[in-house]
Amino acid sequence: MSKMFKGFMSFITALMLTFALAPTAFADNHGDDPGTIVDIAVGNDDFSILVSALQTADLVETLQGDGPFTVFAPTNDAFADLLEALDVTAEELLAQPDLANVLLYHVIAGEVFAGDLEDGLEAETVNGETVTFDLSGDTPMVNESGIIDTDIEASNGVIHVIDTVLVPSNFTLQDVEMEEDEVPATGIESNTFLLVGMIATAGAFIFVFTKKPVKVRK
Repeated sequence: MSKMFKGFMSFITALMLTFALAPTAFADNHGDDPGTIVDIAVGNDDFSILVSALQTADLVETLQGDGPFTVFAPTNDAFADLLEALDVTAEELLAQPDLANVLLYHVIAGEVFAGDLEDGLEAETVNGETVTFDLSGDTPMVNESGIIDTDIEASNGVIHVIDTVLVPSNFTLQDVEMEEDEVPATGIESNTFLLVGMIATAGAFIFVFTKKPVKVRK
């Protein structure tokens, strides 16, 4: 048995234990002592790609901080749709130099609950661009993303679940060349989008931002 295979099996075993010891359903995270935003994401299989992206962009420690933060969290299906639309693999997406910028487009400094939203409202995200809320239909929207679960409270903020990855206007897909040992460990087979649990090794992009009050305007 090769050293690489043994290492991979150890990784999978540790990953399974992580998910076994953490809550796994959206509804379970509405109770007392929910943990940080990162704790909730790690404890839910449907956020596994988001967790990998946060680790690769070195944003885990930031979102474990005091906050408070509001995070619009894309599901694995949302990421799979983005991979198909961009015609890239998960590994290529996680290797994008602009990954942190994309993720921070999903974060608002401060707590914004569903009851705080109004149709046409705009809010500034941590990456500097704004998102717009549309409450005119059956499903509340943030930009072109449907908000499918709201007000999942964390000890340092609140999570709203969305069905489409938010892509900032200044994002440009770049060609990336990776050596085999540099490919992020996503746990997804590149050609089939098998969405299995994943936690990537810490990546190369360090991004620290200063907290500031929520800016919400019509």
